Amino acid sequence: MSFPAVSQTSSPLTLILARVLTLDPARPEVEAVLVGGGRVLATGSREELSVHAPRAEVLDHRGHTLTPGLADAHIHLVGYGFSLTQLGLHGVGSVQEVQRRLGERVQTLPVGSWVLGGGFLLSELGLNGFPEGGLLDAVSPEHPVLLYSRDLHLGWANGEALRRAGIHAGTPDPQGGQIVRDASGNPSGVLLENACDLLTQAIPAPTWAQTLEAARQGSSDLAARGYVSAHTMAFEGPDAPRALATLAARGELPLRIWACLPHERLHLARELGLGPGSRGQGSGGLFEFGGVKFFADGALGSRTAWLHAPGFADGSGTGIALDSPDTIRELGRQALELGFTPVTHAIGDRANTEVLNAYDDLKALAARQGVRLRVEHAQHLRAPDIARFGGLTVSAQPIHLQADGAMIRSLLPHLEAGSYAFRSLLNAGALLAFGSDAPVAPPDVQAGFLAALTRMGDDGLPLAPGEALNLNEVLHAFTRGPALAAGWADEGHIVPGARAAFTLWDHLTADRVGERRALVL
Repeated sequence: MSFPAVSQTSSPLTLILARVLTLDPARPEVEAVLVGGGRVLATGSREELSVHAPRAEVLDHRGHTLTPGLADAHIHLVGYGFSLTQLGLHGVGSVQEVQRRLGERVQTLPVGSWVLGGGFLLSELGLNGFPEGGLLDAVSPEHPVLLYSRDLHLGWANGEALRRAGIHAGTPDPQGGQIVRDASGNPSGVLLENACDLLTQAIPAPTWAQTLEAARQGSSDLAARGYVSAHTMAFEGPDAPRALATLAARGELPLRIWACLPHERLHLARELGLGPGSRGQGSGGLFEFGGVKFFADGALGSRTAWLHAPGFADGSGTGIALDSPDTIRELGRQALELGFTPVTHAIGDRANTEVLNAYDDLKALAARQGVRLRVEHAQHLRAPDIARFGGLTVSAQPIHLQADGAMIRSLLPHLEAGSYAFRSLLNAGALLAFGSDAPVAPPDVQAGFLAALTRMGDDGLPLAPGEALNLNEVLHAFTRGPALAAGWADEGHIVPGARAAFTLWDHLTADRVGERRALVL
């Protein structure tokens, strides 16, 4: 990648020359953008804008493409920052490889210290069932180990970790979770959904300095990939949003952040007087709370997605329901009354049905509050439910399609046509807002774009190819869609008055998604 050098000047105005895709229906493509004071002032031809600002600094990026700045509409940003230094298992193809990497990691750590990591898929490990904790004990008998599956809904622990957490044969399953047990009733080492909390309570909490550094690392990594904003989805430590707000107040946050509160903390928002757009002190408008997060179910790979009958084709059941529809309905109402957006994770077809039912009872209040109800993932849908998404935000992650394609054909063949139903949801009137769900998947821009454009799975087969989007639709879902979902009228398009936050690409076409960088002026 070879971008022209950017010179420094005291000029208050900047003229950017490039192939500019504005996402402005009135002027969808122009060749120049005039910027001043952190805002777009005008768009048009080089000649007409030069007349208005003859002394503007010129950034000549002709031969490149300028678009509205990329947004990751679903990320656990501080958790992603922590994951960058943990044991990475994305793409690992066998249990033996997990053991090898774990064995290498423990050699670098003091005896007794925790090993945390994850990113594996059971299917990629060649397993038809759950792994055994003893496989981890074989290479790490003295270090407690907790490894998360890629979807973060399954934890794989060794004996030392179970011992420290006090998990034994007599430990009951928590509500919304399961301790997987062997034939003798002893914990096998696999924990599903809320059962993982039994173990994480035994892990020393990160220090404030460590949390702040994770926030810095996660946001810096995202910005380096060309993103200018992100929606961070809770499911992290309580200090995570404070760390991001602190970076913003220090002028060290390279992204604009829309943050969610777990619904368990909604009462704190009420007590503190927080409402939509509540910002960290001195954040410069780069950090705000906007959503309240719910979980209707688990995930596909962990067999915890909540399904209508017949459930998973391997006979493993119909998944696990987490936050009840009544909880989503009642606390969603309270969130709306405070001006927050209800944001609900729903993977399985039953989970999506139940969320839609709850949202039907919230739509009138949401309309009065000017809030668009939001479903995260909406991954596997029954045909009758798709039309019900009209007017809602669907925050989806195309990159998951790549690894999930083979699992869907194996585990949910009856839902293949309604999996990642982007085209049908768009036609139904849903607002698409795309992201990565990092650290579940890397915030890989090329992979996300290509998955939505081609529908091609890692197994080389397309998944419901009729649900593919075109380039402009995918770009909208990674830029303007997230902005509208967050209530940001001034972002995600290049029009006068918009935030001067762009992504510059060396190449962007339907058959090639190139390298890119953020350009924020």
